[in-house]
Formats: sequence, C-alpha cells, structure tokens
Amino acid sequence: MPADPTALPPERTTGTPQGRGRTASLAAGADHGVVRGGRLRAGLAAVADRIIDTAPRIPVRDLATLRAQFPGLTPEELADELVEGARKATATVGAGIGAAAMLPVPPAMPYELAAEIIGVASVELKLIAELHEVYGLRPPGGRRQRAMATVTAWTEERGVEIADPAALNAALGGPMRRELRRQVMKRTLRNLPNLMPFLVGAAVGAAVNRRDTGKLAKKIRKDLRSRQVPWDALPDALRSGPPPRD
Repeated sequence: MPADPTALPPERTTGTPQGRGRTASLAAGADHGVVRGGRLRAGLAAVADRIIDTAPRIPVRDLATLRAQFPGLTPEELADELVEGARKATATVGAGIGAAAMLPVPPAMPYELAAEIIGVASVELKLIAELHEVYGLRPPGGRRQRAMATVTAWTEERGVEIADPAALNAALGGPMRRELRRQVMKRTLRNLPNLMPFLVGAAVGAAVNRRDTGKLAKKIRKDLRSRQVPWDALPDALRSGPPPRD
C-alpha cells in the first residue's frame, strides 16, 4: 500500500507525455494504427466478421418458451424482463473487462476491447431477436436468415423490416455480407468512444454498458411496438413450438 492511498500509479496520471492514462494511450495507439497500415480498420473488420459468424449460434428463445419461463406477464412486462436481464449481462461483461484493465500491466488490451465489443454485441443480438418474438414480429426464414436480419437490426438500431425470405437469403451472399460487415464496423466505431471509460475500472464499465444497452432496447421497442402483432392474432406456428431451422 503506497504512503498516499489516493495517489495514482504514474501510468494513470495525466499532464505529461510519460504520464498519460490508459485511455489516452489506447487512443494514441489506435491513431497510430490508422496511420501505420490501417491496423485499426483491420481489427474492426475482424471483430465485425466474428459478430456476423457468431450471430447464428446465439441461442434465441421462441415466444412459447419465453411465456413458459415468465408466466402471466403481458408483452410489455415480458419485454421489460428481457431488457433488464440483458442490461445486467452487458454490465457483467463491462465489469469483468474493466477489472482486468486495472491490472498494473493490462494483458493484450486490444484483445480485451475486442472481447468487450463481441460480448456486448452477443447479448444485445439475443435481446433484439427475443424482443421480436415478444412483439409477434419474428423474421421469416431459417436460423441463419433470422440471425442476419437481427444483425442488420442491431447495426441500424431498429426493428427488422425485411419481410421477404428471398431478400434475407441475399444477406448470406458475398456482396451483402461485405455490406453487413461495413455496417457492423460503422456501428462498432461509433460506439468505440463509449467503451473507453470501462478502462478506468469495473464500476464504470458496468454502468456504461448497462446504460447503452437500455438506450438500444428503448429504440428497438419503440419501433416494434408500432407494428406489434397481438399474441392471440399470431399463427399457431409462432405461438408454440421452436422456430424453424435451416
């Protein structure tokens, strides 16, 4: 324990080139990466590809399963439960990565940041897919088609609007995948400044993720609510049984 418990280690102080905090150092490293061969862009592209590849493997509960796990709830109450669960999950991701970032020598900081982005994205993709179930707006097609539609909804921060399975099939092709990767990179880059505060510790990391997931859910729910299909108006195939697989 240092003589002055309030004193910060030299690498976390500010005001001198040698004493910049980790956030400033990471930002400088990112700028350097852009100048030197576009390494930041390549890193974001790799993260985007990982999110796209992971999306079809994320377990999504169908409406029947959700109603069985949360009996007696209205659609809005069920949506509230899903959002709160997702906020807790992304807060846990932020707390874990933020705690690791406080180590005297943080191991592989770019990998920690990538893990943060992918972990949060996975939780939010699951939330978006299940909110579509709750509001009676399950995208058409098989598991992979629905996953690509959900990724698009995540990047655009609105509900799935594609109603044609053939259009969803196009998302699996090369040109559409490249466009989807570009959208994911854009979304990730836009949120990058919001992820920086988690580097100062677990509490901030948890709070930032919890807040941002709540903001995303609010946008998605507002859009879905305007097109909501009541449960009693849904076909039997959507009210019960697992969604169709590829």
